[in-house]
Amino acid sequence: MDIAKLECEDTPEGVKFRVKARAGASNNGLGGLHDGALRVRVTTAPEKGKANKSIIGVLAKALAISKSSIEIVAGETDSRKTLLIKGLKSTALRDKLKSQIS
Repeated sequence: MDIAKLECEDTPEGVKFRVKARAGASNNGLGGLHDGALRVRVTTAPEKGKANKSIIGVLAKALAISKSSIEIVAGETDSRKTLLIKGLKSTALRDKLKSQIS
């Protein structure tokens, strides 16, 4: 998989990128790319923000960063979300994801 196809935007705060969430999956993890967005699978049901918290947890663990540095900036109730990782640049995000996605 070509991680360079992940659509990212560097901002003064950090890097913004899109996520395609799959709530209610059989396991938690990263699932490659879908239409320029990072696929994230979580076992949590999409109710009352529980899946969003799980998505942030999966990403924080995979990227070895704190949960508090990840924010959902658009699409809280949609499976397509835009996330901001504070203090990180797109090149660093792609480097961290390379080892996590096959």
